[in-house]
Amino acid sequence: MSIHLFFIIFAMSMGAAFVQRVSGFGFGIFIMTVLPFIMPSYGEATTLSGLLAMLTSIAITFKMWRHIPWKTLLPILLTFLIVSYFSILFVARADEGLLKHILGIVLILVSIYFFFISERIKLKPTLPIQIGMGTISGLMGGFFGMQGPPAVLFFVASSKTKEEYMSMMQCYLLVGNVFMTIFRARQGFLTEAVGYGWLCGICGVILGFSLGTQVYKRLSLPLLRKVIYAYMAISGILALI
Repeated sequence: MSIHLFFIIFAMSMGAAFVQRVSGFGFGIFIMTVLPFIMPSYGEATTLSGLLAMLTSIAITFKMWRHIPWKTLLPILLTFLIVSYFSILFVARADEGLLKHILGIVLILVSIYFFFISERIKLKPTLPIQIGMGTISGLMGGFFGMQGPPAVLFFVASSKTKEEYMSMMQCYLLVGNVFMTIFRARQGFLTEAVGYGWLCGICGVILGFSLGTQVYKRLSLPLLRKVIYAYMAISGILALI
């Protein structure tokens, strides 16, 4: 792997880990604006994204596992795992050019959603909602490595405290990424290039996570999110060109 690619993966991993630590999600959204265009294949890009994202969730999950309400988490998590498996099977057979264009459209739609719509929607923590959000999350996770947004809506609505929200969100992302990595490995996406990319990104993840921890209480979260969503929209437009 060239020095140029090393620094790109390092920088993107650091930025993605920073975003994840500050907002509780967004690693895949941030890093997938670049990885599909520098990795050998789209499947390898999603695999690398998932492996790196796991690092940001492990520490918080084990630190806060006592706050996890398993009865609330399990239905949406199991739905996600089933749907993401079939989504990854589709990725293994789909045209990469098509997937990159779909990714561009999804980035634009997600940025529009969080800019203008998300605060107006309040979901009730019912079983149909869990299955629905788990299905959408599984599709987005399997196709694009960005399963966070649909899950966030449910976890925010169903959490009684910020500790519950953060513990459920990070456990959901950790378990989801572990299983999706296994699914992707079975499709041949866990390659040597992914291993090199992971080694390039791990230091960036640690640094970004540390910076995010320090900035969490000082930075305006609404402002940060607007910057991220604007970046997503621009990246989505570029992906379509």
